Amino acid sequence: MTNLVTTLANTVESMPDSVAISFDGNEVTYETLWKRTGQFAAALSNHGIGEDDRIAVYLPNLPQFVTAFYGALRNGCIVVPMNPQYKVQEISHLLADSGAKAVVTLSENVEAVTEIQADTDVERIVTVGEIVSNGTEFESFLADETKEIVERNDDDIAVQPYTSGTTGSPKGVLLTHHNLASNTRSNMELLDPPIGPDDRLIGTLPLFHIYGMSAVMNAAMFTGATYYPVAEWNPQEVFDCIDTDGITVMYGVPAMFNDMINQPNADDVDLSSLRFVNSGGSSLPLEVLEQFEKLFDTELFEGYGLTETSPVTHANRPGARRKGSIGQPIEAVNAKIVDQQFKDLPRVAEGPVDEDTVALEDVVGELVVSGPNVMAGYYGLPEANDRAFTAADGTRWFHTGDLGYWDEDDYFYIVDREKHVIITGGYNVYPREVEEVLYEHEAVGEAAVIGIEDDRRGETIKALIVPAPGSEPGIDVTENEIREYVLANLAEYKHPRIIEFCEELTRTTTGKVQKYALRQNE
Repeated sequence: MTNLVTTLANTVESMPDSVAISFDGNEVTYETLWKRTGQFAAALSNHGIGEDDRIAVYLPNLPQFVTAFYGALRNGCIVVPMNPQYKVQEISHLLADSGAKAVVTLSENVEAVTEIQADTDVERIVTVGEIVSNGTEFESFLADETKEIVERNDDDIAVQPYTSGTTGSPKGVLLTHHNLASNTRSNMELLDPPIGPDDRLIGTLPLFHIYGMSAVMNAAMFTGATYYPVAEWNPQEVFDCIDTDGITVMYGVPAMFNDMINQPNADDVDLSSLRFVNSGGSSLPLEVLEQFEKLFDTELFEGYGLTETSPVTHANRPGARRKGSIGQPIEAVNAKIVDQQFKDLPRVAEGPVDEDTVALEDVVGELVVSGPNVMAGYYGLPEANDRAFTAADGTRWFHTGDLGYWDEDDYFYIVDREKHVIITGGYNVYPREVEEVLYEHEAVGEAAVIGIEDDRRGETIKALIVPAPGSEPGIDVTENEIREYVLANLAEYKHPRIIEFCEELTRTTTGKVQKYALRQNE
């Protein structure tokens, strides 16, 4: 039987005095962390909360998140991680849908929880920060005694994160102990040497998201490495932490790396302690990758995954990398590109392909995956589960909803989200291709391409652009200049007929552009 806490217990036994968490100048050893998880587990049990009950952890990256996460699992509970930036309407859906019996949150968020508490199953609110009347302060909540590990089966649910909502209402994703354990271990092995006790992992990715939880926090706890939580993204503070604390491993999203290369002191930053830097969560513009590597003399490896896959399915890695690719499937994961009839599409000889020699419509299809990391299903959504999976050749394949192609060396290339494809005048246009060109323009800091309704063409292409630092729209760069730049680099039907400069793009807190929200603003 597997319980994620068992792996942490093994780490504690072998290196009790090693530093598990370093935060704000304070260090927590593995032995201390283990005691606190046991106290949290006992406290839950003392309040009648037990096996299979949901515990919502509504916190930023803090040491208390780690304690609550492993403490809940130690008690046989299921963790429901929630974005600490969510407001009443957003947490209302998550708490009501999950049936969480307890919430661990910042004191400042207690009012939001209590406002909708009567419509949920929440019985207990545990707070971090100032003492408030409607909650029990975290340290006071901990029991004096500790509780032993509640045994769980491999296929028991451990975590129920919610999809980010980039295309609609968030869905609860059922991830088992085995899903998470297998994916964490496979992802750790991508490094050469694998993540180990001498590593220092910086927690720039939010822990409420499976990417930060699995690839960073779990990886550290599994191996005896030190985890450095970052409560709020600030590139300058991250630069300082990497330099001062000798951080060796960093996982991030493209928006973070774009921020880093655009810092005014980027030329003077020393990131030499990093031995592995990974980007995931959304597509990494090639221009951002190349600027990062040039500025910091550090390789940036792109990977791919989804909440539903715990999350990593593909990765570039030392000795096996192609720029522009999401990499090869990681250990135990199978993947392929299929057409609408679920037939395998032909591979290209080697990617990325040149559209002058290869017609994308002949090789682009949906990416489907299978493996021990793929979720048990969506919580309470049988119809969504039916749409999400296809059984073929004795294998249960998960539909990612992403379009791409593959090559003969098993490297995969994502073209775009299936729901983001723009059909204009009968032609399919993949927004990512246009965005890649836009990012190459020196006056473009960020870009998002969407389709808007058009009576003549069906859809018209629109580009929303955040100017690069120091570039003033209408003075340093004009709409017509951007339009002509794209026309010079892509087929005529792919150029954005509408250009809009803006101060920022609507994003999820994990850095994904919310294109459905951008379209709703039209």
